[in-house]
Amino acid sequence: MFGVIREQVDTIFRRDPAAKSVVEIVLCYPGFHAALFHRLAHRLYNAGVPLLPRFISQVSRFLTGIEIHPGAVIGRRFFIDHGMGVVIGETAEIGDDVLLYQGVTLGGTGNEQGKRHPTLGDHVVVGTGAKVLGSIRVGNHVKIGAGSVVIRSVPDHSTVVGIPGRVVRQRGPEGELEHGMLPDPEGQEISDLRQRVVDLEKQVQALLAHETQMRR
Repeated sequence: MFGVIREQVDTIFRRDPAAKSVVEIVLCYPGFHAALFHRLAHRLYNAGVPLLPRFISQVSRFLTGIEIHPGAVIGRRFFIDHGMGVVIGETAEIGDDVLLYQGVTLGGTGNEQGKRHPTLGDHVVVGTGAKVLGSIRVGNHVKIGAGSVVIRSVPDHSTVVGIPGRVVRQRGPEGELEHGMLPDPEGQEISDLRQRVVDLEKQVQALLAHETQMRR
């Protein structure tokens, strides 16, 4: 258990430049607390202990604002930055070295049975407020932009942005998500439509001018 705690602390130091000391992390990082609560609850869940794992997860939710079902499978060096409003469903699976920002949901899409939550590969970064929904797979080294809604599987080494999420190929350095550098597909479409309107207006004006000259 001490090895798990040490690894979790090292992960936070590596991921968050604001972390100044071990004491600060232990006392002030809800993502750290939520991860440890989940490790305990998940072990009890796998052991078939009734009720107690869910109770631990609800205590964690009350204290941290982060809700992780004890059935979720989470890999090593997992980090939730800030964390308020994060929800991780029962059948979600998360690989190693995954980073989630606040407001992320790894959820289902209805009342389906069996595997109903997403699977995230290794080295995945999910931006603020993003929703990853359904029994889909998000590949390794994937970045999901803030506010995106992902409902389809994503291949390795991709960046996803938008509603619904669309795969683009612009990526920041490993382990980082450069929100200010992400493409905006919806914005580009609006810009293209505006340019199309301008072009059509020019064509109409040219036709009217030609018609006026013909009348003369």
